[in-house]
Amino acid sequence: MKIINSTPRADGFYMPAEFSPHYGCIMIFPERSDSWQYGGYAARKAFVQIAETIAQSERLTVCASQKQYENARRLLSDNIRVVEMSSNDAWARDYAPTFVTNGSEIRGVNWGFNAWGGLEDGLYFPWDLDDKMARKLCDLYNKDMYDLGSFILEGGSIHVDGEGTCITTEACLLSRGRNPMLTKDNIENYLRDYLNVEKVIWLKNGIFNDETNEHVDNICAFVKPSEVVLAWTDDENDPQYAMSKSCYDILSRETDAKGRSITVHKLRCPKPVTITAEECGGLDTMDFQPTRTPGERLAASYVNFYIANGAVVMPFFGDPADEPARDLLAELFPEREIISVYARDILIGGGNIHCITQQIPIFGGAE
Repeated sequence: MKIINSTPRADGFYMPAEFSPHYGCIMIFPERSDSWQYGGYAARKAFVQIAETIAQSERLTVCASQKQYENARRLLSDNIRVVEMSSNDAWARDYAPTFVTNGSEIRGVNWGFNAWGGLEDGLYFPWDLDDKMARKLCDLYNKDMYDLGSFILEGGSIHVDGEGTCITTEACLLSRGRNPMLTKDNIENYLRDYLNVEKVIWLKNGIFNDETNEHVDNICAFVKPSEVVLAWTDDENDPQYAMSKSCYDILSRETDAKGRSITVHKLRCPKPVTITAEECGGLDTMDFQPTRTPGERLAASYVNFYIANGAVVMPFFGDPADEPARDLLAELFPEREIISVYARDILIGGGNIHCITQQIPIFGGAE
């Protein structure tokens, strides 16, 4: 593995859409006790269910700490590769490499990671092990890497259509804790050069109370070129309404990189999900402070799904909106099975199914 002193754009590499064929997927086994309640047992059960579903149609690698390696190996099927790799937490989307391809080979992109805001408003310290994972994973897969460690960006903050369009949120990428010395134009130029896109669509906001500074992967996702799903509520008294309405208005006016109008499918949110005192009681403190408080609203959204080769793996919340959400995704992905996983125990950690996965695009003769 070598570091490429160029850019994907200059070399003819681009980031494919998630709905394009995958070579495989990366996940990280959870254990952090201030993220995952009661030692992470319930979270690991959900992770295993998601991993087994993804592994039915693509190669899956699960990274586990020395402490959890034997446990992960015992719980996961033999067709899932388990490797020992240290990390600070389990959010593969945000610090595993972003993979780009020229059609015959793939390369990784290493972005800088500072736990969603560093010392300004980051969620934990240190984050040094997470920040090293992209390089380690490129070594593991023996893929060359573009190193942009000086630029803070998480994989959950971007979505692409594979045809020149990227969607992101201003709330996240313009936050003070990421790249405060860069202008919006500077940031957009990095996205153009390292994702090889022609157009960046900036939404204002994401999901209410999303502690990542409102990642786009919780509010909006491409389901095919020029078509997206958007997290939505009809309750005008919910603070989410104005946030989703703003996104809808922007997307309705925009065109993609090829000049096509964007079709927006409203994927209605569950009713507000709040954490209980019992759940908070199962979380360790961080720096002597609780990481959650009873009654805190969690950033629940059905948009935080993962598009595998053979399935769409989506979160369920035990809410009446669960089934209508599955029905809409079934209409939008008729060639894939829609698999639901009860995901409250992942949501308590701060994200959901998309946040714990990172796809690897297919390349060359790989099958």
